[in-house]
Amino acid sequence: MTANRQPLELLFLGSGNAFAPQRYWSSFLLNGRYLFDAPPTALPHLKRAGRAADDIDVIFISHFHGDHFFGLPFLFLEYAEMSHRSKELYIVGPPGIQEKTERLTEWGFPGLLDRSRYLRHYIEVNDGTKGSTNGIQFEAVRVDHVSDLECYGYNVRLGDRSVAYSGDALMGDAVRRLARESDVFVVECSCWGEQCGPHLTPHDIIQLRRETPLSTVFILTHLDAGADDMGLEGILVAEDFSKFEF
Repeated sequence: MTANRQPLELLFLGSGNAFAPQRYWSSFLLNGRYLFDAPPTALPHLKRAGRAADDIDVIFISHFHGDHFFGLPFLFLEYAEMSHRSKELYIVGPPGIQEKTERLTEWGFPGLLDRSRYLRHYIEVNDGTKGSTNGIQFEAVRVDHVSDLECYGYNVRLGDRSVAYSGDALMGDAVRRLARESDVFVVECSCWGEQCGPHLTPHDIIQLRRETPLSTVFILTHLDAGADDMGLEGILVAEDFSKFEF
C-alpha cells in the first residue's frame, strides 16, 4: 500500500442472499465504524467477530427488504439494555428511513426507544444525495431492483480511498457508475447460473468487470450457495466473516 494511503478493512458479517442455504444474510463493516445494511444476524455476528456494536458510528441502509433492514431493532436493544450507548448514531437510508425504522422497533420491542440514552440522527437520501458525517463522505445512487421500493447503492470516501456498494440491483448505468468511481466495489451477485429475479448474475458481473478498470477491485456478496471468482482478474468472493484489507 502506498505511504499515507487510507487503509481499508472490510469485514463481512454475512455474504448470502435471502435464500442462501449455506450463508448468512449479507452485510459488511468498513473500518470498524461504518455498517452497510443490517440484517437480523448483524448483532450476533458482530459479537462472534469480536467487534463492539458501540463502535459503529454510521449505518447505511440500501432498501427496506427484511434481509437488509430488520436487524436495526436488535442493535437498538443492545444499545439500550446491554452497552448503554451514549454516543450519537447516524442512520442513512431511503425516504421513510426514520418512520419505518422506529415503527419496526416499536412493533418488536415496545417502548425500547424511549429508554435509549443516545441520539439517533436519520439522513434520508434521494438519487445524488451527498453528505459527510463521522469521518466518511457519501453519495447515494438510486439503483433498479424492485418497483415497489426505492433502492440505493452508496459510494463512500475515507480520505483518498473510495468504497462503493451496489445494494440489491439490476444491471444498468447506476451500477456501472458505482463500479468505475471506486477503489473497491462490493457488488451483489445473487444468482449463480440463470436469472433468479431482480438481481445481478455472473453474466452481468463478467460484463461489468470487463468494462471497469482493473484498478477497481470487485468483492462479490449477497450470493447463493455456490460462487467462484469466474477466473477473472480483480474479483474476490466474500464468505461469512471474510476480512479484506487494502
